[in-house]
Amino acid sequence: MNTAVRNAARLGWAAGRALLALTVLCGILYPLAVTGVAQAAFPEKANGSPVRVAGEEVGSTLIGQQWRGRKWFHGRPSHSGYDPRATGSGQLGASDPRLVASVRESRRKVAELNGVPPAAVPPDAVTGSGSALDPHISPRYAKIQSARVARANGLPAEAVRALVTAHTEGRGAGFLGEEHVNVLKLNVALRAAAASR
Repeated sequence: MNTAVRNAARLGWAAGRALLALTVLCGILYPLAVTGVAQAAFPEKANGSPVRVAGEEVGSTLIGQQWRGRKWFHGRPSHSGYDPRATGSGQLGASDPRLVASVRESRRKVAELNGVPPAAVPPDAVTGSGSALDPHISPRYAKIQSARVARANGLPAEAVRALVTAHTEGRGAGFLGEEHVNVLKLNVALRAAAASR
């Protein structure tokens, strides 16, 4: 066997061993270790932060979902229909006439649905998030929906506003982001309040 063939065989065998070792290390041992640490330290988050009502899973606090009808708080618009397999924004620039027209029409509809002037409609009510899966809305958007939701559920307006206040979460680490309301948690609390009246 000549030297070139012998060197190629030696390099191939070394590459094969390296591939096998890295596959075991990076493809089996590392994922198992990370999964084990996550399950031990943060089991709720590691399992997708599910929300359960009467033992039944109704969603995740991490992924928004579509809420239809007058009796529920609505989330942000989603270009993917809140499909976690199809995340991403609508790809229209801020000056695109199609986006401008869409935002104007959405603002008119949100204002009409909630009985407020268009100027009272906050930006998150008419624009989607970058992931199209944002489960949060601003407290301002939740507040303009309160009167509609209270009427539709036969609840006092002040009780619904109190639910919004109770479910308003502060900034991350005290300074990151903005105050927000998780729509799923708020609607679960709303359902409980409406059922107990």
